[in-house]
Amino acid sequence: MDPAAIATLVQELFVADGPVDRPVRIASLVAFQGDHRTLTERDLPRIASALLEDVAKEIDEEITDRVRPQLTDALARTLHSLGTVDLDDLRAVRLGSEAFARHLAVAAPDADEELAPADAHTHAALREAVCAHILRFLTIRSPFVAAAEDAAFEERYAQDIVAAHDHLTIYGIDLTHSPDSWPLDAAYLSLETETDGGGPSAPAEQALAGRTRVLLWGVAGSGKTTLVQRLAVSVARGDLPAPLEGLRGRVPFVLPVRRFRRDGFPEPDGFLSAVRYPHAAAQPPGWAERVLSRGRGLLLVDGVDEAPEDERERLREALRELPTRYPGNVWLVTSRPSAVRENWLSSERFTELKLSPLSREGVTAFIRRWHAAARQDITDGADLDRLSGYEETLLDAVRITRDLGRLATNPLMCGLLCALHRDRRGYLPRGRKALYDAALSMLLERRDRERAMLPPDGIDLPQEPKIQLLQKLAHWMLVNGRSEMDRATALETLGQYIPAIPHAARQGGPEEIYRHLLNRTGLLREPTPGSVDFVHRTFQDYLSARAVVERHDFDFLIDHAHLDDWEEVIRMSVSLARPDECAYLLEGLLAARKDARPVHARHRKLLAAACLEHATELDPEVRSRVHRYTRDLVRPTSLEGARALGWIGPIVLEMLPDPSGVSDEEAHRLAVTATSIADDRAIDYLVRLRGRASWAVRARLAAAWRRYDTDRYAEEIIAHLDERELDFPVSDLEELRALRRLGGRPCVQIAGAFTPEQLTEGLVAERLTELWLAYDLGADLDLSWLAVFPRLEILRLSHRNAEVTGVPEGVQVIVAGA
Repeated sequence: MDPAAIATLVQELFVADGPVDRPVRIASLVAFQGDHRTLTERDLPRIASALLEDVAKEIDEEITDRVRPQLTDALARTLHSLGTVDLDDLRAVRLGSEAFARHLAVAAPDADEELAPADAHTHAALREAVCAHILRFLTIRSPFVAAAEDAAFEERYAQDIVAAHDHLTIYGIDLTHSPDSWPLDAAYLSLETETDGGGPSAPAEQALAGRTRVLLWGVAGSGKTTLVQRLAVSVARGDLPAPLEGLRGRVPFVLPVRRFRRDGFPEPDGFLSAVRYPHAAAQPPGWAERVLSRGRGLLLVDGVDEAPEDERERLREALRELPTRYPGNVWLVTSRPSAVRENWLSSERFTELKLSPLSREGVTAFIRRWHAAARQDITDGADLDRLSGYEETLLDAVRITRDLGRLATNPLMCGLLCALHRDRRGYLPRGRKALYDAALSMLLERRDRERAMLPPDGIDLPQEPKIQLLQKLAHWMLVNGRSEMDRATALETLGQYIPAIPHAARQGGPEEIYRHLLNRTGLLREPTPGSVDFVHRTFQDYLSARAVVERHDFDFLIDHAHLDDWEEVIRMSVSLARPDECAYLLEGLLAARKDARPVHARHRKLLAAACLEHATELDPEVRSRVHRYTRDLVRPTSLEGARALGWIGPIVLEMLPDPSGVSDEEAHRLAVTATSIADDRAIDYLVRLRGRASWAVRARLAAAWRRYDTDRYAEEIIAHLDERELDFPVSDLEELRALRRLGGRPCVQIAGAFTPEQLTEGLVAERLTELWLAYDLGADLDLSWLAVFPRLEILRLSHRNAEVTGVPEGVQVIVAGA
């Protein structure tokens, strides 16, 4: 089948000229009648015969020699009816191919006279397929038709984007009779981003403002997909925060990589079908191409890490080629950090940003938001009082208990902590394994139990059989490098294992058990018809690890340890394995392999180090051997390598070299590694770097303040940093007050939203000479309050404003991008 050949044949049916700025009767455009004819009616059988061959291949119809003449004659009669239908091009396009084909059938009632019923059915299929090509031609031919159709489709598409993405799952809120998901506006927490340049972290909306190409890194559960949803819904609604006003009028394309990775990155007209948008067939021909050609698109490419490693280079080439081919569009690409190297798309002018771990304020805000959402469906006063009490005790716990504070670093983990804390009436498990085991118990058992309801599908499976079956699905995804599977594959996989699980085998076949797991566990979902995935990749990884450990398949893990998709699975496997199994796995990661590339060998050893903190019991000699093998690897020789060490976690602090005798360049790299670890134990190491004169080291230490306990970091780090040419960042009131207690600083960087009253009270007026307002201050800005700072010389604004007034005389104003 040759689409170009079909398009040429269809074009031959119509005259080349004619109005394109208003609706035009189709009968006046056909090329076999009228004053400007280029065909005769005798040409129609020739065109019909050629169309018959190509279109039959397109719709997978086999045309035999016996019926070919009759079908050719029938299709020629149908084409002839184009000169008699009383429709204009716009109305025809709006009818769609099926209804337009019916119009032609009415206009040519004798077309099927000589056809048998089965052949008449074949002719109907051919007629509808040809009509689809005719309507495509009419749309492309007339800018008027295209614009009218585009506008109508975009209105419907925007509504569908909102319907599909304007909700989030908040784990564990669906106790009693609450819904399983919540409106995005109620659940969304603004995420913070950071760069590697030592600047302040900033809300994602501000960081994205004005940028047209962004590669956003974030660990599992950090909120990458939530941010994609938020952007898509905000643009579709036209309800945008001030920093993102530049996105108004754009068309969002939500493109999860897992949906199209097997066929590569689709062409624009294939975007919607690739992501299984249910009305993809209704998009006007060439619509997506026109959107991108006019620079109106917002392309949200979510989850590069969900493409197999050997296919990411092809994906990268597409992300290089498409922005060049279609300039003016906005691109946001997301990935786990381990899946792509630094500067992966920098040659194409993509800015690299990283989603920050939740700050203390972010954790507090999330916990309060979660409990506010949970209150919405509670009417009993005693229950409301209990929930308020849980909220306050949880806030205290994550502030005081180190283990909980380390777990509460992203929205996913915070949601699980909130849910478990409420579910267990104030008791929380400690450690990753205990947390996930408790979460599975909560999600798999408590829902129906607490609702005191009989199983609605007649199936009542205990927790362990459900976990076993879910593990089979997760393990299949791991082995096949997938984060989504076809429904048919899921049924086939369950069918293989159900006979070995008596509780399941007694209650139904694959179809019934699948529906039960989907509807009652809270762990599976059908993101599109015909596909299934886990509600979050973290659950898939954890269940995969359980499956591997139960199968004692540690060689299988070791063989794949160089693949970043397996990192979380291996770390979780260590937390699940017995001491001798942990030792075997870690020894395997350290062992030399003949086929290993140097970069893979280094990766395996670093992964062994990262696994240590997850091993609850381990032979001291094995632990010592891991330290010995990895000691030289924790002296990074590049900033990229320094950042890469951050994912190992607090255990790397034990292996970093003494920074006292190293050069300033190496000290900076060590500071990058240590400040990438959001654990207060890092402060003990950073103390040994605080006396450095190097601006790069000092800037890195100053920028990391918000990751740690405010007062301790202020006393042990901020108070000792050389003030020269250094901006001291302040992101919340606690930091502002702590800096005042230290006597203030001459150059202060305000990275959070404050009122003028808070700043005039918190900043030390006698010391301030330079102020950097690194957040969006709104459209009209009166800065007359700056008069209270008599020594202020320079004011930096990170965002353009419509009008800045009241700046004291003698103060130099520097605006970003000006």
